Amino acid sequence: MTEPTSDPWGQPLPPAAPTGPVAPVPAPRARPSGWVWPVVAVLGLLCGAVGGVGGAALWDHYGSDDSSSATTSYDGGSTIVQQAPIDPADASVVTVAQTLLPSTVQIVAEYGGQDAGATGSGFVFDTAGHIITNNHVVAAAAKDKGPVYVIDGEGTKVKATILGRSTVYDLAVLDAPKAKGLKAASLGASEALRVGEQVVAIGSPLGLSSTVTSGIVSALNRPVSTGDSADDLSYINAIQTDAAINPGNSGGPLVNLLGQVVGVNSAIATAGGSGSTESGSIGVGFAIPIEQVKVTAQQLISSGKATYPIIGAKVSTVGDDPTGDGAEVISVEPGSPAAKAGLAKGDLITKVGDQVVRDGVGLIVAIRTHLPGQTVEVRVNSAGKDKVLKVTLAGQSD
Repeated sequence: MTEPTSDPWGQPLPPAAPTGPVAPVPAPRARPSGWVWPVVAVLGLLCGAVGGVGGAALWDHYGSDDSSSATTSYDGGSTIVQQAPIDPADASVVTVAQTLLPSTVQIVAEYGGQDAGATGSGFVFDTAGHIITNNHVVAAAAKDKGPVYVIDGEGTKVKATILGRSTVYDLAVLDAPKAKGLKAASLGASEALRVGEQVVAIGSPLGLSSTVTSGIVSALNRPVSTGDSADDLSYINAIQTDAAINPGNSGGPLVNLLGQVVGVNSAIATAGGSGSTESGSIGVGFAIPIEQVKVTAQQLISSGKATYPIIGAKVSTVGDDPTGDGAEVISVEPGSPAAKAGLAKGDLITKVGDQVVRDGVGLIVAIRTHLPGQTVEVRVNSAGKDKVLKVTLAGQSD
């Protein structure tokens, strides 16, 4: 695995060498990727969630939010369900499972030339039946033009089409028009989550469909980088959870106790495993926040492509320290948003908006939580002096 010293910000960058061996996922599971997060020894591509909060606390937390409407229309010619399907008084893992299982599917895709080589999970995104999963679940099939199938909770298997994929955000949208009886999941807000809150993950770990696990939100806004190469590198501003998630959970929903999807399970950390062996979950998993999923999925549905923001500066992502002081700028492209804002080589970026930046990966993740065209405040230490620059983000297609 290569170890570049900078990220071009206009294109994905190969990750730094992980701190431990990456456990390969055998043929019948979703393909694993590399991992760039200094605290974790090994990363596998699939993750989940779980958590804990009582009924009264749920009402205090969610009761004042009436979601304004049950659905939201968008350019994809369909609607997104937002209203919570579960009353706070009835909130439980059992109720969440009963509510979400009809919206969750298993995904089987070609991998290594085998029709049923890679398995993952997914959920119904909108009332048109579009299905969300991880890009890494279907990437090999897309490359080889191999078949992709969706299997519902009753075991019915139908062929699906990949409408679009985003390597940058590790998301993909499928269309399975022959799938019957699938119900659109309700989408919530990861921004409303609190550390320690109970959440539920649903998916197909190790090919075991309709599996439900639960745990807590361990952390929020956790900068995570996954991928084997520049072709499949993803940066995630992740929800960290402690569910026992395993290969095959990738792409499945992470759900709050009101039955709303708050994230897409994408990666787990494991403490060991090398060569032909593989270690299981150690309760450190990561999910893509639903806010990012909504934006990227709608772009993929409408155009087949996703757009992400860039600033046009290179920063170091090798040897990043989670206790570091910021992201050092290696170079600035002439005429880029960074150049126009006054960012210069040697500057140390310490904050983007309200998000603290400790290293290069953290900076990339912080930028990619925004949209092209938005103006963000970037706090910089330049020659020992702190200053705030306003950067208007440019966009680039994935």
